[in-house]
Amino acid sequence: MDFIRQASGSNVGRMFATQARLYPNTIALDCNDEQRTYAQLNERINQLAHVMLNQGVGVGERVGLLARNCIEYVEVNLAAAKIGAITVALNWRLSRHELHHCIELTTPKMLIVQSGYLEDLYKLEIGPDYEAALTAASSEEPLSDAGGEDGLIIIFTSGTTGLPKGALISHRAMIARTGIFGAEAGAPANDTFVAWTPLFHMGANDFTFATLLRGGKVIVVDGYQPEELADIVETEEIHYFTVIPGMILDFIDVLKSRKIRPKNIGMIGAMADLVPRQQLAEITTLLRAPYLNTFGSTETGMPPATGNRVEVGKAPTSLSKRQNDLCEIRLVDADDNDVPVGEPGELAMRGPSLFSGYWNNDEANEKAFRNGWFHMGDVFRRNPDGTLDFVDRVKYMIKSGGENIYPAEIEQHILAHPAITEAAVVRKTDKKWGEVPVVFAARSDESLTADDLIKTCRDKLASYKLPKDVHFIDFNDFPRSSTGKILRNELEKRLNR
Repeated sequence: MDFIRQASGSNVGRMFATQARLYPNTIALDCNDEQRTYAQLNERINQLAHVMLNQGVGVGERVGLLARNCIEYVEVNLAAAKIGAITVALNWRLSRHELHHCIELTTPKMLIVQSGYLEDLYKLEIGPDYEAALTAASSEEPLSDAGGEDGLIIIFTSGTTGLPKGALISHRAMIARTGIFGAEAGAPANDTFVAWTPLFHMGANDFTFATLLRGGKVIVVDGYQPEELADIVETEEIHYFTVIPGMILDFIDVLKSRKIRPKNIGMIGAMADLVPRQQLAEITTLLRAPYLNTFGSTETGMPPATGNRVEVGKAPTSLSKRQNDLCEIRLVDADDNDVPVGEPGELAMRGPSLFSGYWNNDEANEKAFRNGWFHMGDVFRRNPDGTLDFVDRVKYMIKSGGENIYPAEIEQHILAHPAITEAAVVRKTDKKWGEVPVVFAARSDESLTADDLIKTCRDKLASYKLPKDVHFIDFNDFPRSSTGKILRNELEKRLNR
């Protein structure tokens, strides 16, 4: 039956080679005025693949990659894919201790690193040494037996112990995510994607693969550079442009001050649930594009919830999502029983875009994979019309006097206030109730008081859910991850100082 498996199990490397044959002269990558056509990129990744093979890297072996966003980052991903190796996407923002944990966990056969990182380890450094290695290597197409279920890339997520977990994404999952992006987001084959969020995260990584496997162009930008991004949206046709919480307010100011008129943007996103509603209205107006209201994770890709969009200029009262057609979803209680419509339950999912498990972490896998389903750790409600409303992360739930309080339920009402530019609800230890909800908020109107903010929640929330205190802080004082998410644990630490 091996011949059947071979016939049905494509891999990302072979799919990219096909695009290179179809569109040899089309620009694949653009970064700081340096460009690669599909033919040029394919030649370079073939050379790099042979460099890896000469280092003993084979199917299933890991290649550690530590670099900021650059053309070489994409080259390493594709070269590893060509020979069935697994890229270990190392987060350069991690501490030395955390980085060494990730390396020890995945035991890469080879390390490819930008200058200034991991000085104590043997590596191939991006720059002259990297270029010399490619020049000396063959450009012939490497042969690979990698199939759909073989590993493609390991992306790290936060772990319950504080140390990152490595989520293994297969060729099958990435190919499925590529198809879903085209189908659900309506992305054309010749799309342009701007990879400015970190390539060691799911968002930029998934959409980069999805674009290059469909003959499109990826513009690589090293992090949030508002002036450069403003130039890009003014001159490029982009189907999907990434905006994230934490940068939207500043980007609005840049777009207004420069009077930017986008050339043509199909839609923007992501993480609509975490964006103040007035900012959703403003950014969609300025970029003249709807906001893609999705929900996914490193482990699932864009599913399980896709499709719905926030209309241009609208400050939505609801952010209900539609279940993706290419996955199955259950909402379950702590005993894995299905919850009734309207009741909160943890989302359990299965489908072709799902990852292959956490690398070398049986405990995490046993907890996440139960009864044939992956449990996301995210709580949703299903509405009578079948749509889904995000409630919160399970781990953020506040237990107050025997009642369960989900911070996001409070946040959605606070973020709807026109004077609020950012907000997060966290837990505070309380002698009487055990835990109580407390708000951290940034405001555009200094006359807004804590009582005013609590009053906005009083008519919409049960009394036990009302925040017990409000701390107004500057917008830039919110601690954030590399993807713009607020680091709630850091805010909770402030309450205990």
